[in-house]
Amino acid sequence: MKIEILAVGSELLTPFYQDTNSLYLTQRLNDLGLDVSFKTIVGDDRENLLLSFKNILGHADLLLAMGGLGPTTDDITREVLAEALGRELVFRDDICQKIEARFSRRGLTMPAPNKKQAYILQGAEVLENKNGTAPGLWLEEGPTRIVLLPGPPAELKPMFEEHVWPKLAALAKGFTVRRVLKITGLTESEVETRISSLTPRGQELGLTVLASPGQIEIHLYVFAPKPSDLPAQKIEALEKRISDALGSYIFSTSGEELEEVVGRLLRAQRKTLAVAESCTGGLLSHRLTNVPGSSEYFLEGFIVYGNQGKIRDLNVSEAKIQNYGAVSAEVAREMATEVRQRAGSSFGLAITGIAGPTGGTPEKPVGLVYTALAWAGGVEVIKNIFLGKREQVKFQSSQKALDILRRRLL
Repeated sequence: MKIEILAVGSELLTPFYQDTNSLYLTQRLNDLGLDVSFKTIVGDDRENLLLSFKNILGHADLLLAMGGLGPTTDDITREVLAEALGRELVFRDDICQKIEARFSRRGLTMPAPNKKQAYILQGAEVLENKNGTAPGLWLEEGPTRIVLLPGPPAELKPMFEEHVWPKLAALAKGFTVRRVLKITGLTESEVETRISSLTPRGQELGLTVLASPGQIEIHLYVFAPKPSDLPAQKIEALEKRISDALGSYIFSTSGEELEEVVGRLLRAQRKTLAVAESCTGGLLSHRLTNVPGSSEYFLEGFIVYGNQGKIRDLNVSEAKIQNYGAVSAEVAREMATEVRQRAGSSFGLAITGIAGPTGGTPEKPVGLVYTALAWAGGVEVIKNIFLGKREQVKFQSSQKALDILRRRLL
């Protein structure tokens, strides 16, 4: 089966937007044992879009097209596909009423341009959009199945899962069972060395290592022609061997981010946290508070970017800053201790460092970061040298701080 994904949108041909929808669709298709043959991105240009449709319809068994279903003048996917197929667009009053009702619930009147979203290709099945105004479509043209999906991920994913997935499951060659192990504190090469002897040799069981600054992911997958307990058992056996090799460096096997794991541990142990950040500029606080229910354990955070903020708000010793520098183990220790005392929390986390690209010296290079954790029984300070650009150094700093706390809670 030849499957093609077509992403429509001129913004996807610029450096400012990424086509993440195709990655999601590819994974879900792979879960059914279906492989994508081609991916195409085309802008909001009628001639180019028409050319793409005609080319794809000449060889694809399944086309998943996304984007260009909105109300604006550059949203032309429906119209161009109708031209390519020689089909009429038919106005559906029931769809128009649903769009009007959606605006009404917000106390708004439906703008006139939204009426175009109620025009449906003749003979197509409408896929209800419960999260937006653009309905999706499913239609067949000879041997080709065509699916039109909205571009926003928050609309595309629920529509695909509810309406498209069940239809495609009937075409499946089999099923793929997946498991993702998330790791921090090791480099990619260290992970490879520890698990090299565990890499599966058979075709049905697979393992992939994906690396990014501050985090490694091991993707395990097994393919089976039909649902059964056997694939899951094979995954679990391989996961057990990898867990034995990597130990506490694995922080999640269920898709959780590190801040979610830390939050769950804090909540379970009824502990609280306050943070003091310098070079991360609030990133650590953002990650912690991005978890629903974080108000149960996150008390407060300080962004003390400059020296005066550290002295004034956290009572960090001015003499220590002068003697050791703001980026030092001594200052990180005081930041963690003082923020814990000020907030009355179980733990205090602190980060101070040089994110770059400027500000480094031979003695204190860019990427030098001190992370500190204070608790009732003591303080732990870790010196780190992170590589990468400014954003990568900031993320790795927050990741390290969270991992120090995770290990203490364990």
